[in-house]
This record gives sequence, C-alpha cells and structure tokens, in this order.
Amino acid sequence: MAIAFCFTPSSNPTSFSPLSKHNPHRPFFSSSSPSLNLRVSLSSPTSLSLHHHKQQQRLFIPFSTPNDTVFPGGDDNNNNNNHNNNGKGGDGGGNGGGDEGSAEDKNRKEVMMVLAEAGRSLKSLPNDLAAAIESGRVPGSVVTRFLELEKSPLFRWLMQFGGFKERLLADDLFLAKVGFECGVGIFTKTAAEYERRRENFFNELEIVFADVVMAIIADFMLVYLPAPTVSLQPPLATSAGAIAKFFHNCPDNAFQIALSGTSYSFLQRLGAVARNGTKLFAVGTASSLVGTAVTNALINARKAVDKHSAGEVENVPILSTSAAYGVYMAISSNLRYQVLAGVIEQRILEPMLHRHKLWLSAASFAVRTGNTYLGSLLWVDYARWIGVQ
Repeated sequence: MAIAFCFTPSSNPTSFSPLSKHNPHRPFFSSSSPSLNLRVSLSSPTSLSLHHHKQQQRLFIPFSTPNDTVFPGGDDNNNNNNHNNNGKGGDGGGNGGGDEGSAEDKNRKEVMMVLAEAGRSLKSLPNDLAAAIESGRVPGSVVTRFLELEKSPLFRWLMQFGGFKERLLADDLFLAKVGFECGVGIFTKTAAEYERRRENFFNELEIVFADVVMAIIADFMLVYLPAPTVSLQPPLATSAGAIAKFFHNCPDNAFQIALSGTSYSFLQRLGAVARNGTKLFAVGTASSLVGTAVTNALINARKAVDKHSAGEVENVPILSTSAAYGVYMAISSNLRYQVLAGVIEQRILEPMLHRHKLWLSAASFAVRTGNTYLGSLLWVDYARWIGVQ
C-alpha cells in the first residue's frame, strides 16, 4: 500500500505553525526548503520507505515504528514475499534433489500400475527383474513386454536365460532377427562355397558343411553381442576394480536408447565398442580356428583316400586365417552391427514402424541382408589385402 503526502508551503513561514507543536502520533520533520515532496510507502508492518524528491537538497527524516505495529488498511505482501522467497530458495534445493529420484519413482509407479492391472505381484516375477524394478531401473513398458512374452511357451523358456531375457525385453523381434541373420548367412555362405567349388561342390560337401556351421555360429554372435539390452545385472561389489566397474556399467550397444532412469556417458558408449570388439575377436578367432582345422582335417582325409585329389585341394593356413578373421570381426563386423542394431533398427525403423510389426520385420530383413552382402565383400578385400587368400 502506498500513501503519498504533498506539502507546498506558501512564502509566509508562518504557514508551518501547525507543525511547530509536537504530536506524539505524528512523525516529526522540518525543512527549510521552499518546496517539499514526501512520499510514504507502507508495504508491511515492519518496513517503511520514505522517498524525498528534491532537485538540489537532500532531506533526512527519522521515522520508526514498533515491529508489531499494524497500519489500518495496510497489507503484509512484502513480508510474505520475503518469506516466500526464502521458502522458494529452500524448495529449489529440495527440487534439485528430488529430480534425481523422480525418474526412478516414476518407473516404480508405472510398474505397480501394470502389475495391478495384470493381477500380478512383484514376487511372481523373476528375481533379477524384481530387483531392477525395486531399484527403479525398469519402466512399466518393459514389464508390459515381459508379461506379453511370457504368454508364449518358447519365449518363456528362452527368458530363463539372462542374456536372452535382457535382449527380448529390449526388442521383442530379437529372435526373428537372429533367424534372419542365420538364414541369410546360410544362403550367402552356401552360395559362396558353390561359386568357389563349382563341380566339386558335392564332392567336398563335408568341407562346405563345416564352413557353413562356423558361419552360422559367427552370425549368431554378431546378432547377440551388439544387440540392445535391458540391463538386469546387479551392481558389482564395492571391492571390484575400477576397470571391471567401468565395463559393467557400459551398454551392450554403443548407440542404444537409454531407458528412463538410466544414462550412458560418451566414454561408456566407447567402452561398449571396445568390449564387444574384444568378444567378437575371440569369437571370430575361435570359429575360424575350428573351421579351418576341420576343413584341413577333411582335406587330408580325402587326400589319404583319393590319391588323385592330393594336388587339387590345398590346406588352409590355420593361425593366420584365424587371427585375420578375428581382427575383421572385432573392427568391421563390430562397427557395422552396432550401427545396424542401435541406429538403423532401434532409432530409425522402430519409431517409424512400431505399430506395423510385419513391415518392421521386412525392413529389418532387407537391411540385414544388405549388411551381410557388404560384409562378404569387405572380407574378401581384406583377406586378399593381408594375403591369407
């Protein structure tokens, strides 16, 4: 509330005589200036501001009120605002701390609603999933997908294995993509073997079979390892090393979308590439080692039986070929399948076609077929470049 007084005395100084007598209920002031403008702003019982507007001379007016004085018609907005500002300062800190747990609390509420609608309890879920729900790491959409997958006997059996469960919860088409990749791998590998052997294809069928089996194993791991997952693993013990903790917190796919309540740093995503590269190097080296060893064993057995074929087929260098294939899978295959699963499928195709599973499956099949063909071309060029073929 603002109260303004304006005093404009005449030239006769006696006009101030009414103020010469002291009134205890009125503030005392005096001035020798010919003109005085006084503005009194009352905004609270305890605050009072006086503004003297004068062009040439300042005026100091002492004015005081008791702290418990209430002026008629006044309000205490300023005092309330001061308290509110202080309260808001505290609320800001509280909200800052609350935001950190808001995503986890939201996930728990969503899951409880989903379970209530389904008539299920938390104890009826697998232990690892229940623990992730209690920690707020799993949103309600993941539990909904779990309940849907659980209706299928095949998926229910597969979800007994932690790795399959984490991948199926992240992508309900994961098993179909495994089938696409292995089917395309069988076709392309068999076609390549036939193109290379021609008339000897059926005579060397056991060698072809060994190569195709190794190719299927490699294709399965190329789908399995870089696939996006819903992490259900419990935290490591505090005694674990820093490197183990770092890779434990890395995603399985460097480009996968983080769930609500979860985030990955750029360094952790790079760690996903390095970790999967190490695994794929081991897989590629082992599969090629077994494949070339079986192939050489079959070639030697054929040479022992048929002396005429001794000079027709040469043994494949085992160690150099195995190491070369391991490096190829760790670099080329790793990066291509990380981008395929995390960017093309999860970030592009799935948002566009998530309501049309058939079209999504067809698009995934086409993209994976093209990627397999590209990988075959890159492997031939790489093998010739390093001299193993």
